[in-house]
Amino acid sequence: AANAQSRFVGERGADYPTAVVIDYAIGCMASNGQTRDARDGCACSIDVISTLLPYEAYEAAETYLSLGRIQGERGVIFRTSEPAHEAVDRLRRAQIEAELRCF
Repeated sequence: AANAQSRFVGERGADYPTAVVIDYAIGCMASNGQTRDARDGCACSIDVISTLLPYEAYEAAETYLSLGRIQGERGVIFRTSEPAHEAVDRLRRAQIEAELRCF
């Protein structure tokens, strides 16, 4: 059986769960094509993000993005709060840096 606690450790030691790395790569490839070049760029991208952003910050941003999709008043705080904006902006900056380095 697979180890539920499997972790990916990037170049500088950022500790991301392996399942998160795989999910990122799958989503990235869906956006960039199912080619070897896209796979390599997507693998590079999550490596870069993991060196720029501690996993806890990545997880917070992804949580805000996910909960922000809730319609109506229940989701508004996840779309408009200062902590949500800061977390998502930090993730977006890491993604832009990864895009510049990898694609």
